[in-house]
Amino acid sequence: MDNLETTRQKLLQLSHDLGAEHRHLAILGEGNTSARLGPDTFLVKASGSSLGTLTEADLVECYFEPLLALLEAESVSDEAVDTALMACRVQPEAKRPSVEALFHAYLLSLPGVAFVGHTHAIAVNSILCSPRAADYAFHRTTPDEIVCCGPASVLVPYTDPGIWLAQEMRAGTQRFREEYGILPRVILLLSHGIVTFGGSVEAVKASMFMAVKAAHTFLGAASLGGPQFLPAEVIQRILNRTDEHYRQKALNL
Repeated sequence: MDNLETTRQKLLQLSHDLGAEHRHLAILGEGNTSARLGPDTFLVKASGSSLGTLTEADLVECYFEPLLALLEAESVSDEAVDTALMACRVQPEAKRPSVEALFHAYLLSLPGVAFVGHTHAIAVNSILCSPRAADYAFHRTTPDEIVCCGPASVLVPYTDPGIWLAQEMRAGTQRFREEYGILPRVILLLSHGIVTFGGSVEAVKASMFMAVKAAHTFLGAASLGGPQFLPAEVIQRILNRTDEHYRQKALNL
């Protein structure tokens, strides 16, 4: 099986795992996934398709360059975005890529990132649609959350999906890298959803599933007067423990 076909199959499996009904992460056409194929192109979910039932025909191969170039614009019409999305397809007969292909192109251009997953997880959105979204984003409640989701998440204000959302995500990611010296593992979109990414399908799923578990923990603890957050020194200790690094490697994070 060649690299293209291997990546395609991995992306389909990731999509089905994120779209599985019992996980309550996405229904109907919610969410999207992507995978880097090489320096020039990537695969992304077609607009309107369902993660849980995604097929090869629902994956669109796109060129990075026109989408990354569009992110530099200060003013772009909806029509110009639509034109760019259709023009970036490697195969002109392919389906229309998701409008969020713009942020997928940016994230997949980051060092070491090969797969991206985006869902509208109910537990996560229960917090992101509340006044306590920043508490969930910027704090950690358990050691496993630190291992799989990093020291904190990027929190992006509600922004119109498309180019403006991609630009806000880029700005938030850059601020995170300046503060922590590493890439984030989780980006949270207020009143919208969650994005996780990494060098493997396993990394995307580990961050996604642990963030959802952390959201359930947060919601449960909030009902009892909490949650109680781990102090900064504990977070740094876990980030630097060699046994946790070994565990991350074993989990393919």
